[in-house]
This record gives sequence, C-alpha cells and structure tokens, in this order.
Amino acid sequence: MQLFIGKERMDLMNQNFYNEVKAILITARNKVYQIANFAMVEAYWNIGKSIIEEQGGNEKAEYGTGLLKKLSKQMTQDFGKGFTVANLKNMRQFYLTFAK
Repeated sequence: MQLFIGKERMDLMNQNFYNEVKAILITARNKVYQIANFAMVEAYWNIGKSIIEEQGGNEKAEYGTGLLKKLSKQMTQDFGKGFTVANLKNMRQFYLTFAK
C-alpha cells in the first residue's frame, strides 16, 4: 500500500515509522507542558507565600496594596504581562488556600 504526501510517495512501512517518531515527539512535548505547568503553579504559590511573609504573615497588611502595586510594576517591567495587582492578589490567595 502506498500513501501520497505532497509529491512524494510513502509506503506503509515508512508511514508506520513516521507515526512512531511523531508519537515520540508528541509524548515528549506533552511531558514538557506538564512539567512547565507544574513549575509555574509552584512559582505562583511561592510568590504568594513571599507576599504574605513580606506582609508579616498578615493576609492584609496596611501597606499591602502599596506593596502589591510596586511589585506589580517591577515584575511587569522585568517579566512582561501577567503580574497585575489582581494576579498578585490571586497568587497570595492561592498560597493562603493551599498553605502546607
């Protein structure tokens, strides 16, 4: 049996080989996505923890809003989008919800 890919012919054995190699790459990419997602969840939890610690262990320190605004500005400058005050509050809440 032969399959046509573009202008090239690929017989069944070659197609099976290609599918095997393709599956290896897809599996590897999926592992990378899972590891990256875990690392980011862990990072956000640790950022939330650091915020709480900087606030003296209080959920809402008096200067908390100012701290989050300054942190947001600096993080956005250094790392780009994703570090709004609202997101930092979410990270803080994430830590409080899932503290060890």
